[in-house]
Amino acid sequence: MTRRLLVIVLALAPVACGRPGAPAELVTYGRVWTGDSAAPWAQAVATRGERIVYVGDSAGAAKLVGERTRVVTGAFVAPGLGDAHAHFTDGGFQLASVDLRPAQSKEEFIQRLGAYAKTRKPGEWILGGDWDHESWEGGPLPERSWIDSVTPDNPVFVNRLDGHMALANSVALRLAGISAETRDIAGGTIVRDLGGDPTGVLKDEAMNPVYRVMPSASPEQMDSALARATRWVASKGVTSVGSVSASWEQVAALRRAHDAGRLITRVSIYVPLNDWRAAAETLRVHGAGDELLRVAGVKGYVDGSLGSTTALFERPYLDDPTSSGLLTTPRDSLASWIGRADSAGLQVAVHAIGDRANAILIDIYDSVAAAHGARDRRFRIEHAQHLRPQDIPRFGPAGIIASMQPYHIADDGRWAWKRIGPELTRTTYALRSLLDAKAHLALGSDWTVAPIEPLLGLKAAVTRQTLDGKHPGGWVPEEKITLEEALRGYTAGVAYANFGEQSRGVLRVGQLADIVVLDQDLFGIPAETIDRVQVLATIMNGRVVFERTAGR
Repeated sequence: MTRRLLVIVLALAPVACGRPGAPAELVTYGRVWTGDSAAPWAQAVATRGERIVYVGDSAGAAKLVGERTRVVTGAFVAPGLGDAHAHFTDGGFQLASVDLRPAQSKEEFIQRLGAYAKTRKPGEWILGGDWDHESWEGGPLPERSWIDSVTPDNPVFVNRLDGHMALANSVALRLAGISAETRDIAGGTIVRDLGGDPTGVLKDEAMNPVYRVMPSASPEQMDSALARATRWVASKGVTSVGSVSASWEQVAALRRAHDAGRLITRVSIYVPLNDWRAAAETLRVHGAGDELLRVAGVKGYVDGSLGSTTALFERPYLDDPTSSGLLTTPRDSLASWIGRADSAGLQVAVHAIGDRANAILIDIYDSVAAAHGARDRRFRIEHAQHLRPQDIPRFGPAGIIASMQPYHIADDGRWAWKRIGPELTRTTYALRSLLDAKAHLALGSDWTVAPIEPLLGLKAAVTRQTLDGKHPGGWVPEEKITLEEALRGYTAGVAYANFGEQSRGVLRVGQLADIVVLDQDLFGIPAETIDRVQVLATIMNGRVVFERTAGR
């Protein structure tokens, strides 16, 4: 027998799961990891409508197969995978934009951008990109002089993959009114050459002048981007996402898709923190939403990113001693907005990467909770990337959710040491320590900063191997977590982070029928090969929203 057999016979006792009654609409066979600690393993799952009606052995499931029952088989079955933190509609736009992530040199960067520019009409903006200068020899930041000659007729604003800095060509800088005379912008950096002229790289809040002159996407463009995003994530086994920093135009596109029956991903929306009033009014007038689409809360920022040297640390960067990062939101504004959002009953999620940024945010969360009294607020820290050792034990008692992205371990582990040194790396992406401190862990990707592929994240969380292959035993291996813990982070952990644990995140009778089917048993293969596993089918709300066909 191989793990790729259509129906896998397991020596398991049947799991009693209610009274199924009529034939099921869908039966899924395989080695089933339910995520339910009371009954973690089964052989089949049956669904009717949007709900699970049976979880148990294959013989019991066979009794539910009727003439119209659809049967899906695979080696491994699990709850639909979630992504706690994604820039969802932005990801849909990037799928149709220039892809600079693979560029391994200045020359390839220019070539890719120039080739894409030839496909654009004069005056049309070129956006997206997701470049990573850490992949280039020597790691220099790009400059507008590199690309002006290949993009003379188009404004260009292509971001680093972390979204905390971007390169503008001269056309875009001129439209934004940025020149040598432009003053520095609080919470951001205009990178300049030795003569004081902007090189074209803008960091964090300094990107805003360009954003203000960009044309808004049309509703049709929004709808197309959203359709691309939903199809893409379904192919990766993802059934639910937390869409963070979502604009109201993106919210409108999601509502259009929902109302038209086109939404095949569960989406919990987090709009900008500084717009908490509008979010509170939306909840008051329209309610939060339903199981498919809901306005969950608000999302803010404390600092930037490690890759852009704008994450806020207690000490200066080793490779830039003049800077310890940026506080992108003034502390008094951050505290005021969080307090007011909490008073309005909104869930608050805030980006914090550097150790100082995380300490500031935990202090604010503690003070707001103390002032407003106990309730199930589920404060979230997005990334919780670099933590002081004394801050890790604060997560559990405060009920703070650590919303983290394991793929960043594989990526940042290539070069983080040169920014922050060995001492700080010991508590970088401290998954094991946070779980041991009883923190709630919700895992995701930060798409498009990283691929929205939970299987890659699972491998990173379990092995902590880096993309360059230089840490075969794991980067900071003491912070590895088990496969089951990582799976919970992508299933029940995501559901909990979005207040959805009563209806999804495990395979149990009565739960929503969100299921992923894989071609290999994750528990039966070396962890180092998890990234080779393929998604055979994705089921959301009892519907097969993705199924792999031969040769695909």
